[in-house]
Formats: sequence, C-alpha cells, structure tokens
Amino acid sequence: MTPAKAPAATSGFVDLRSDTVTRPTPEMRRAMAEAEVGDDGYRDDPTVNALEEAYAQRVGKPAAMYVPSGTMANQVALRVLCPPGRLAIAGRRQHVVIYEAAATAANAGIQVHAVDDTDGTISVPDIAWAIEAASHSYPEPGIVCVEHTHMPSGGTPWSLDALEAVVAAATAGSLPVHMDGARLFNAEVATGVDAARFAAPVTTVMSCLSKGLCAPVGSLLAGPADVMEAARVERLRLGGSMRQAGVIAAAGLVALRSMVDRLAEDHARARRLARAVADRWPDAGCDPGRVPTNMVIFGHSSPQRVVDHLRHEGVLAGTIAPGVLRLVTHHDVDDAGLERAVKALASAP
Repeated sequence: MTPAKAPAATSGFVDLRSDTVTRPTPEMRRAMAEAEVGDDGYRDDPTVNALEEAYAQRVGKPAAMYVPSGTMANQVALRVLCPPGRLAIAGRRQHVVIYEAAATAANAGIQVHAVDDTDGTISVPDIAWAIEAASHSYPEPGIVCVEHTHMPSGGTPWSLDALEAVVAAATAGSLPVHMDGARLFNAEVATGVDAARFAAPVTTVMSCLSKGLCAPVGSLLAGPADVMEAARVERLRLGGSMRQAGVIAAAGLVALRSMVDRLAEDHARARRLARAVADRWPDAGCDPGRVPTNMVIFGHSSPQRVVDHLRHEGVLAGTIAPGVLRLVTHHDVDDAGLERAVKALASAP
C-alpha cells in the first residue's frame, strides 16, 4: 500500500521521531469516508459504539470509552479513581509524570510519588513504602500507575508475574491501578501474552490507536461499567465529548482489526536500528538484545549534532531527555527507509 503524501516539511524524510507520525492506511480512509455516524454525546454514534465494544472485548473489561488522546484517557482515569490531595505512585519517567505538562496536578489535584523505573517497571517494596509512609504523616496514596510498554526504558513490556505482584501490593493498600497501555498491543505482540491477560489485574487500561496502529486520532479507556460512567462525566469536563466521531472511530476499528499483528515488523526493524547504533556508539547504552518492541533509546554527549546530521541525511530523529535520543519504527518506515537510516547512523558524529 502506498501511504498518502506527507506534509512538505517531512516529505521525503524517513521519520523516526515517533510512531505518532503514522498516516491512516487506504483501508482506514475508505472506512472513514463510509462511516455510519450519529451524535456520540447522546451515545447514538454506531461506529463509536462498535469501537468501544471492540476494545472492551479485546482487553477483557466490561466497558470502554473513546477519547481524543492518550493523555486525556490517563487524566480521566486519575480524576475518577484518585481523590484530590492524594498521591499517584508512578515511575519517575512514565508518560503521566513527565510528558503531560503536569496535568496530574493541574487537572486532578494529585501529587506524584515518583519511584524508580529504570528497567521499565516499578517495585513492590516502593509501593509498600509509600503506603506505610502515610502512617508517618506522609501524604496518602490514592492510585498506582504503570506504563506498558515503558517508553523511556526502550519500549519495555512488563512480565505478567511482575505486573500481578505490583497489583497485589496496590490492592493490599486498597489502591486502584491504572495502566497506561498506550502501546499495549506492542507488548502483546512482543511477549505473546494477550492484551486481556495483561489488563485483567488492573482497574483501568488505556490504549492509543494513533501510534503504531496508524489511526489518525483517538485512544480508548476501559474498566468497570460504573467507573466508565463516571469517566464520561470527566471526559465532558475536559472538553473531550465528541459528536459525529464515527468518522474517526471507523479508522480505529480498522486499526484494531488489521494493524496489531504487523507490529512485529516494527519490532524487527527496531532491532536492526539498535545494531547500527551499537556499532557506531558501543558505549551509548543501546543493547540490541534488549530492544523488544519499536523503541531505540540511546545516549550521546551532543544529541543535537546527531539529530542535525540525520536530518541532513534525510532521517528525522528526536530526543526524550537531556543527552538521550530516540528512534521509533512504525508502519510508514519500510526496509528501504530503514537502510537509509542505518547508513546515516554509520556516518553520524
């Protein structure tokens, strides 16, 4: 399939900045043009309803809700599950902590208790400590958040055992658990564990359709029916209630149906990129054997020099922290584009 032409600013580039740059497939565009729609504010958009039902079934939850973005899904979950003035226990590099413009404080009145997540997970002892600390005049925790896959550690999936242990620790403290599963389906493909099994222990789970699955807009939040009813009120308060949203939801249905299995191609290409990075910079902290999904994360003393060099060679890259670069594979990066990026990396400063 030939993707649609990119905007002039990026046309002709191999775009490895993020998997959010994916463009809808021809099948998605046809589905969008032909979508049956209604007013989702009244819950009578049949395509949105079908998408929510499909996602809820896919992750094994009673109900789901369509929202414009993953950030909104995370923020809605926090507002519903965690009372203001409480703590959200989360990894210090999770999206909800550092990539949502402090929305946890601004939108929900919640502080973050940030814990180590170097390997992409958070630990049972850290959760237990935060719960016990409340009896020593520390703020009281209200929720535990996990990210799956964990982007800054290199797109790392959780193991089911580790996830279940963390949920058990949270449950022992009467805390709900929210899973930021923006790339949950990357985890499913990489591990062979169904998304529903990963989602089973947690209270709520969200996934993005607009990253590796190529839909142009939207994420989904799922959980218990009563929680989702409350979530609809919070979505409205945040301005996320939509009308004839079936036009974009139609692409989401295609994404769930036909774009998950192919994520394995992105993972294989990411490992190829990781080998190129490791060959060029052996001390950059990029181990190709530890690149399970579509994220290649590595360090460099002058990241902007690398970004500028790659752009000059027709490859777009980005940074996620001081001294840390990221390359992300996705549907719009084919083998020819991959080899162009590998060649550019080999000559980078």
